Amino acid sequence: MKFEIQLAGANGQIRIVELVRETDRWRITLDGLPIDADATEIAPNIFSILLNGQSHEVRVAPAPDGALSLQTAHHEFTAQVIDPRAWRGRRHAAGEAQGRQQVVAPMPGKVILLLVQAGDAVEAGQGLFVVEAMKMQNEIRSPKRGTVERLLAKEGQPVNAGEVLCIVV
Repeated sequence: MKFEIQLAGANGQIRIVELVRETDRWRITLDGLPIDADATEIAPNIFSILLNGQSHEVRVAPAPDGALSLQTAHHEFTAQVIDPRAWRGRRHAAGEAQGRQQVVAPMPGKVILLLVQAGDAVEAGQGLFVVEAMKMQNEIRSPKRGTVERLLAKEGQPVNAGEVLCIVV
């Protein structure tokens, strides 16, 4: 699982952290570079972290705005985990998907607007559908530049999470 984390107190820069669980430890990559790290929760919200051979004790406290306050012996940071769905959308802007792509509903809802028709040429990131979920309208965008091969949903149709809405080639 990949997370995009913004650390305030560290120049407010955005860092890409990838965490992969292996049998008894985590494999951690920071901005594409492997990090030698291990973490253990030694008390509620207190972690002992071994980072590149150095031990750190980190206290984690949730903030009212949804961020996390991270405190070490010498530093304090505010970490904001950016919505992974939003991160996926930005990722396509940097390197668009290749080949035939199925565009799926990210959540259950109702298709309230079709923005394209079969045969339309689309750009990467262009809106294809508007899906309403929990009284919020979400624009579903194209993962690549290409042509809408087929529409599998129509206006007013309820959809489930993961249901294919259209195909872009």
